[in-house]
Amino acid sequence: MGHGGDVIAELTTDHREVDELFEQLDNAMPGSERRKQLVDSLTIELVRHSVAEEQYLYPAVREHLDGGDAMADREVADHARVENLLKELEGRDAGDADFDRLVRELRTEITSHVTDEEINLFPQLREGVHGYLLESLGEKIREAKKTAPTRPHPSAPSSPGVSKLLAPGLGLADRARDYVTGRGK
Repeated sequence: MGHGGDVIAELTTDHREVDELFEQLDNAMPGSERRKQLVDSLTIELVRHSVAEEQYLYPAVREHLDGGDAMADREVADHARVENLLKELEGRDAGDADFDRLVRELRTEITSHVTDEEINLFPQLREGVHGYLLESLGEKIREAKKTAPTRPHPSAPSSPGVSKLLAPGLGLADRARDYVTGRGK
């Protein structure tokens, strides 16, 4: 969480970390507690990443790129689908009948989203946004991830202004809950 560099480097590194967590999940024993722990780690990373993107990246996309509103709307819709899947997974044990199906659906959604960002969105950002702004966005993303929630909250508003107000409080509550339960260790 917090790798340095501009927003594209920061988010691309997050993507590779998520890829690695999925690889570890593939290698974990079906139904094992390790699979649940890996899904918890995925959830923490994906929620922090999504909240930070919604707070800072997508408003910049809307402002600086031609067709930015449509691009940002598509990305936010992807996040909503992922967050709903994460919420469904949150209450399941690794041995539950739907656990593996939900993980496969999550991976499909994440793979599609990451591919779209890396092939379409990131090159447009690199071309259309000044390097100074990309660096500044990278720092804002890193800061946002420090206080972002660690659990899915699909009913929470995703608009940047409201998210900036609510996310730190939700994040604090989530981290306290994680500490008590040992989640994410």
